[in-house]
Amino acid sequence: MTVRAKKHLGQHFLTDENIAKKIADSLTEVGYENVLEIGPGMGVLTKYLLEKKPKVTVMELDSESVTYLQDIFPVEHIKLNTTAEKFTIIEGDFLKQDLSKICNGKPFAIIGNFPYNISSQIVFKAIENRELVPEFSGMFQKEVAERIAEKEGSKTYGILSVLTQAFYDAEYLFTVPPSVFNPPPKVDSGVIRLIRKENYTLPVDEALFFKVVKTAFNQRRKMLRSSLKSLNISVTLKEDPIFAMRPEQLSVQDFINLTSKIANDGIRNH
Repeated sequence: MTVRAKKHLGQHFLTDENIAKKIADSLTEVGYENVLEIGPGMGVLTKYLLEKKPKVTVMELDSESVTYLQDIFPVEHIKLNTTAEKFTIIEGDFLKQDLSKICNGKPFAIIGNFPYNISSQIVFKAIENRELVPEFSGMFQKEVAERIAEKEGSKTYGILSVLTQAFYDAEYLFTVPPSVFNPPPKVDSGVIRLIRKENYTLPVDEALFFKVVKTAFNQRRKMLRSSLKSLNISVTLKEDPIFAMRPEQLSVQDFINLTSKIANDGIRNH
């Protein structure tokens, strides 16, 4: 039995065993024993995770893939939608899951060959649940992988870069060509690793930080005094040199400092 790749699910099955092993090996051994693989497909990565980690949960939306995984792995290791000792399959959509109910609320790493069409949303959901996710490793469209790991000063540096790197150390690991997938995608892929920072809380209001970053990059070619106009910043604060900069020039720490200045300005002026 094989699984037919479904275009509407963005499925491109990895066929290269060496690359699957490299992705599995990208996970460290620190701070957790549970691993959640998103979109395992036909299990090419799953089998290396089972060799490497004590507890593996896979989440798969495609019922055909779920059936295949139940057939290919030893039956005694599988209990659908329950917590097994070694291996668990959850049939469902990762973006709709309550992650606190996975792995009995214990920390887990996220890994996978992610569908390109929802890969950014997967990262944002991991950030929202970062207290549960000490590590994150996986394959994205190369352009997205580079954007996540990019530093300030680059045209590809943006919202995804800043919001990820505020809480995780991001590293671009290696590039993967289309030829190792079935069917092959039209673009290269890239594998990245995110390791949660020791202090992963912000010293400023998180909602305001997210708002400042998103508002700034929504008009990324403009100076901050123009792009952040909707935040009702005082004339006095706009004279700060930082407001003559464009968002891609600011580091994560600069955005934290900017958020603090805007918060203090709001207190003074209201």
